[in-house]
Amino acid sequence: MRECFELRDTDAGGRIGDLAVPRAGVTVETPALLPVINPNLDTISPRRLADEFGAEILITNSYIIHGDDTLRERAIEQGLHEMLDFPGAIMTDSGSFQLSEYGEIDVTTEEILAFQREIGSDIATPVDIPTPPDVSRERAEAELEMTQERLEIADAADTGEMLISAPVQGSTYSDLRERAGSHAEETDLDVFPIGAVVPLMNDYRYDDMIDVVAAAKRSLGADAPVHLFGAGHPMMFALAVAIGCDLFDSAAYALYARDDRYLTVRGTRALEDIEYLPCSCAVCTEHSPDELRSLPPNERETELAAHNLHVTFAEIRRIKQAIRAGNLLELVEQRARAHPTMLDGYRALLDHAAQLERSDPVSKGSFFYTSHESARRPEILRHHQRLERLSVPDSLLLTVDRSAPDDGFDEVWRVQPPFGPFPRALSKSYPLTAEVPKRTDRAALEAAAAGITRLVEANPNASVTLAHRGWPTGVLETVPESVQLLDLLAE
Repeated sequence: MRECFELRDTDAGGRIGDLAVPRAGVTVETPALLPVINPNLDTISPRRLADEFGAEILITNSYIIHGDDTLRERAIEQGLHEMLDFPGAIMTDSGSFQLSEYGEIDVTTEEILAFQREIGSDIATPVDIPTPPDVSRERAEAELEMTQERLEIADAADTGEMLISAPVQGSTYSDLRERAGSHAEETDLDVFPIGAVVPLMNDYRYDDMIDVVAAAKRSLGADAPVHLFGAGHPMMFALAVAIGCDLFDSAAYALYARDDRYLTVRGTRALEDIEYLPCSCAVCTEHSPDELRSLPPNERETELAAHNLHVTFAEIRRIKQAIRAGNLLELVEQRARAHPTMLDGYRALLDHAAQLERSDPVSKGSFFYTSHESARRPEILRHHQRLERLSVPDSLLLTVDRSAPDDGFDEVWRVQPPFGPFPRALSKSYPLTAEVPKRTDRAALEAAAAGITRLVEANPNASVTLAHRGWPTGVLETVPESVQLLDLLAE
């Protein structure tokens, strides 16, 4: 077990946890945002990030510091914490981003890890190979092998109390990501970034991003804190947390501000197009859009960056509350309606419902059916799996309401879309207390029919009758032929 990471709450694949960072002497609550600090720029100071925004951890680039004589001397002399004036934990990147952008860097894993330790980094990163999406399998395998060799170097290095990350690569090949996760899990390294996903997010390929993370997660233990490298837009945080990501590093707050762009959880707006500020942060309550536009460029950039940070940190808090309340997937559904590609991502997430079900709590406050995607949630999958445990009488009536004639049956069970059949004694148990719309959609009926099929196939000798109300023929055709059908609307 990794002693640095402890889980406190879960919902779907999302977790609230404590990441102990011994070199900094702090514990970071996850999910956590790591604002990216460019050591050559000072849009929002690290001290302000801690004091005003509550940042517990940030990330900066040790390769940039290493390559600049002035910065390097300051970092060695003062240490990162004093140099940046930041009281929380500091993670450093190794130059892998520059490697992906420019093709080569002039530092080795051994050198950059030693430098990160020298300047006081709390979480260091080896020089992995960030393999972009859609490359040939041969290239992905070769570069993954190099990354794994460097992780082994990092695992053997003398790093003291400094935590070390183990980036998980493999391009868009799920089996390679799973293999990479398995290799990283076998090391004694501490934090597990999913690398080279920025191109997927830049192209709004959230479904492919989900598949990549899900593959890596299948091989990583529950005690492995997962960092989604380069995930900076709050619109997709809930989705990424739901598949199991714990840490996010964001330069978006500053990059968008530099281009006069205003972040919301539904997307990004150009400041010139905004007539009303839809936010109640300090920046938006103290300025009108015209006042923001009239500020000098540097001041306007700082104010927009502050707003962008407020929105981003607020979304992290909103996600934590959703995990605690057990309604994270309802929040993901809301965010999925912000953009068609977010909906693709949510649907991809539900493709991994069986994986999510393993960490999803068996009982929560409530289940809200808010779209036909809700019919594919892990709670429904779990209910169908548990139908095989139930004792079924010789003669069973499954009915959608109490109006069905129940004479001649040993027992009468309820059928509630999207869950399907259950004994009436369980009607007050989660998730069968679900809030569902009166106008049942086809996806819910199909899910209920799948539950009936699961029950009948597990009990082939039972005589089962289904009393429904005008279910479509196509849905009824998915029910086993042995089930007797009774349409209550025809009575």
